Order: sequence, then structure tokens, then C-alpha cells
Amino acid sequence: MPIFGTDGVRGLANGPLTADLALSLAQATAVVLGQGRSADARRAAGKRITAVVARDPRVSGEFLSAAVEAGLASSGVDVLDAGVLPTPATAFLIADMDADFGVMVSASHNPAPDNGIKIFARGGVKLPDVVEERIEHAMAGPKLQPTGAEVGRIRRFADAEDRYVVHLLGSLPHRLDGIHVVLDCAHGAASGVSPETFRDAGARVTVIGADPDGLNINDGVGSTHLDNLAQAVLAHGADVGIAHDGDADRCLAVDADGRIVDGDQIMAILAVAMKDRGRLADDTLVATVMSNLGLHRAMADHGIRVEQTAVGDRYVLERMNEGGFALGGEQSGHVIMSEFATTGDGLLTGLHLLAEMARQKKTLAELASIMTVYPQVLVNVKGVDRSRANTDQGVSEAVAAAAAELGDSGRVLLRPSGTEPLVRVMVEAASAEDAHAHAERLAAVVRERLAL
Repeated sequence: MPIFGTDGVRGLANGPLTADLALSLAQATAVVLGQGRSADARRAAGKRITAVVARDPRVSGEFLSAAVEAGLASSGVDVLDAGVLPTPATAFLIADMDADFGVMVSASHNPAPDNGIKIFARGGVKLPDVVEERIEHAMAGPKLQPTGAEVGRIRRFADAEDRYVVHLLGSLPHRLDGIHVVLDCAHGAASGVSPETFRDAGARVTVIGADPDGLNINDGVGSTHLDNLAQAVLAHGADVGIAHDGDADRCLAVDADGRIVDGDQIMAILAVAMKDRGRLADDTLVATVMSNLGLHRAMADHGIRVEQTAVGDRYVLERMNEGGFALGGEQSGHVIMSEFATTGDGLLTGLHLLAEMARQKKTLAELASIMTVYPQVLVNVKGVDRSRANTDQGVSEAVAAAAAELGDSGRVLLRPSGTEPLVRVMVEAASAEDAHAHAERLAAVVRERLAL
């Protein structure tokens, strides 16, 4: 089985993801990313190969990050240990310090027993598949084993958080004075830096989910559990709530009445604001095939084109980089603003969302009204031959019939799973009843036609 998944290496800590694996992965990463023209030029200039390492606060991150740092240092890489910081902070710091690469130890929104290892190349960009494959191959090959003065050093990156905060504040088009925000930090990597940054930007801040103990990350809090945030916004009479996930690369919001504002709505708000300021490259937004039909309608109304990609922020990033686009993301709250970040950044997104509230002197509900959210129903049909989902005539005819019946007021999408005998049926319609009815009818056809 491949070691790398859709977002780095992830699994149960001390299950599949052991200290030995982390050590070996780090050593292989040093072989692959510590070589090449840029590394050779660095050495020729008398500079050492350097990597930034950070983690989220889950307890297993302590031994896993130690193993990663040991693997890098034993391979001749100098390590800047940034401690507990968000994933996007790690990506920023790699570029800011002109490091050769970096490693983030985190399992994002997963529960505490899990953990993961994300590797970023020079500039703080995610690795393409081909480089991940080279690292996997290098794990079975010879390691770098320098001695004496060539062994890597491990140093505490003392001003890592300050550098990141200054970067975030410098990106803002408007201060947040007068806005009361409730921040839910998911007991995760943003627990220290997010409240500090929003306060420095001028907001009045109430904090929940910011007491990490190594075991409570994402436990009933954060962007996958928004009920507590909605209750806190109502209880404190706040203007808005912002929720991160465990490594803070996501941002979802709640308006003053406790209504959820998802990633599609956030992108719609930011896209129109950026277009008005001349900052939306080619008047284009990049979104996945799962983004709501309402987003497409709203963008068309404002002269903004939507480029679609497969599901996953890595595919959004790839298309943004290919086209030089400035904004992209997913419903889940992974929003990428390429002028300021190389990956999804929940703090950056939240700050810019509140900046629009302050700049336009509007509530979040007023801003979000730019987009009508169409009811969306997703049915997972299990135990079917996913390989025939897009070729079976009966399924194709059922999809075409549903699409024709919905017309311009809805949308149908079939997505075969990449790993399981499962097909996802997604239907959007003007009413929840229509969406459910069409989704169940299509699911029944898929179940019958593609049965194993």
C-alpha cells in the first residue's frame, strides 16, 4: 500500500504511524529534497540545508516530531523547531526563512489518537505525486549519514509565531475594529496564535476550544462541530463566529443568528470583494465539483468565472498554480488566497472575511446573502462496482433523466470512490424534498445496476 494519501501520511499514532516510520520518512525526505540544483547551489554558497518542523498539540505529536527531527538532523539537515503552530504557518515560514523544505506533524480534523506527517517543498508548497513517490522509494534505499560537523543541528525557532502574525496582519485590507468575534480553535494548533492575531487586528475576541491538553483536539469543537460555536455567538451577543480545525487550515463561520456560513459562501464573499478591488486574477474562482450550484449562480451574476476541479484542496491548488489564479477552495472551509498563502489558511480566511464586514459595514448575514444555497443531498451507495459508474448505460440514462427534470434549478453528480466499492450520488435542487427524491431514485438505480 502507498504510504502517502491525499494529504500526506496519516494514520493511528503508534499503529501504522510509528516513530520508526516517521524517522525513516524524514531520512528519505532529506535524500530527495536535500539534493538537486537548489541544494547544491546552497552548499556552494556555504549554506546548510534547512527544514522547518512544526506540529499540532496532540500528544503523539511530541514523539513523532522528535522522530522527524532526529531523522532530518542525522541526515545533515539543520532543523528549525517551530513548536505548536498551524499548518499554514509552517508553509509560510518555509518560504519566509528560505528553507529547503518543511514538515508539519498533524492529522488536521481527525480525532486525537490519529496523527499525520505533511511535507512541504521549498517555498512552502505541497509535494506533487511524483515527488511523494520518490520519497517512498528512497525509504528503502541508502540514507545520508554525515559525521562530525556535517551532522544537522536542531534549534528552537523562537520568533516563528511572531513572524506569522505580522504576515497575517500585513495582508489585511481593513482593520476589524468594532467587530465582536467568537473564535473556536478546536483545542488545536491555532489556540494560541488565532486569538492574538484577531485582537491585534482590532476585533473584540471571545475564545472557546482553546485549551489543548493533547487529547481533546477536535473533540466536539472546531469546524466539524459548529453547534457550540453557534450557541456561544448567541450567548455572548457576538457579531460572528469563526471555527478552525485541528491544524487551522480551515475556516467556517457562524453569523450573529447562529446560522452556518460555509466555505462556498465565504469564497463568494471574498471573490466579489477581491474583484471590486482588482485583486481577483482573470475574474476567476477555482472550486471543486462539490461546490454548491448557488455559488456558480452568484459568481455568474457578478461576472466571475468558476473553474472546477476534482474534490481535494491539492487539486484546487494545482489549478490555481497552473492558471495563476488568486482565490480557490472547498465547501469544507479550505480557502486559498494565493497572494498571501501557498495552502488553505483558516486564520487568513477568517481575518479577511471579518475585514469585509468592517469595510462594508455589513453583517455576515448581509454579506452571505450574495449567494442562495441550494439544498444538497449526498447518498453513499456501498457494495457496488465503482469502475462502471460512468459507463453503465442504465445509470447514465437515469442521471440524464434527473438532470433534464431538474433543468436549471438543480444539478446531479456521480462520484466513484477512489478506494472503496462505493459511488457517491449528489443532487442539488430548489427544494430539499426534490433533492432527496432524486438522490434516492438515482441511488436505487446505481445499487441495482452496479451490484457486485
